[in-house]
Amino acid sequence: MTKELSGRELAGYVKERQAHVVRSLRGKKIFPKLLILRDSDNPVITKYVTLKQRYGEDIGVVVEDFYAKSIDELKDKITSANSDPSISGMIVQLPITDKDVTDDVVKLIDPKKDVDGLSGNGKFDSATATAINWLLTCYGIDLEKSKIALVGRGRLVGAPLYKMFKNSGYNVEMFHRGDDLGKLKDFDIIITATGVPHLIKKDVVKPGAVVVDAGTASEKGVLMGDVDDEVRTREDLLAITPKIGGVGPLTVSVLFENVIFSAQN
Repeated sequence: MTKELSGRELAGYVKERQAHVVRSLRGKKIFPKLLILRDSDNPVITKYVTLKQRYGEDIGVVVEDFYAKSIDELKDKITSANSDPSISGMIVQLPITDKDVTDDVVKLIDPKKDVDGLSGNGKFDSATATAINWLLTCYGIDLEKSKIALVGRGRLVGAPLYKMFKNSGYNVEMFHRGDDLGKLKDFDIIITATGVPHLIKKDVVKPGAVVVDAGTASEKGVLMGDVDDEVRTREDLLAITPKIGGVGPLTVSVLFENVIFSAQN
């Protein structure tokens, strides 16, 4: 029977502890605050901003959603937020409209406030990559003895997770969505984050494998992952993330963990 890797269940425990910590901080007149910056209202971005706002409200962290009308306005807001002591951390909700300037934008964030770990210069690792690591570890998946495939080389998941796993000495290989994915049948763990719906088919996943779907895309207004539904019908896998409530909830937990840490320091 395939085990479900529920990030939502784990996030519930984390969230309860975080609420207690935030209450303690507020009693000391410390008010953690997250600034979310974006210049788009596409369904995926709006969904994730809303999730973060609700989470912040539940644990007592203030969340400001700043919608920029231009890249220059986005940059100006980051610059002002860097020197604003009331802001504990900030994130740029990607993608932004002009993807060519993504590096320029995220690197403007003060490393001490880069709670999403996007710039690569701060004290925090990528929130999504950390969430995947938490998820696999908490469910007892043996990373040390596994052959791990990462599908997708993006800055949010693939690239930082590859670095994280390599630094831990794990056997990990990276794939692009255009590569021969038939080779995935040789891997014990498949982690995918390309934003291409239905990319991972059931015939490229071997029996006993672990599948983590961190892909996010919108198809006819519906949020989709990378893993085809037929993969989820298989009962011979060791474990797989659910269609909803897998990596996403735990990523939000990691993000707010970093915001709280930043406020404390």
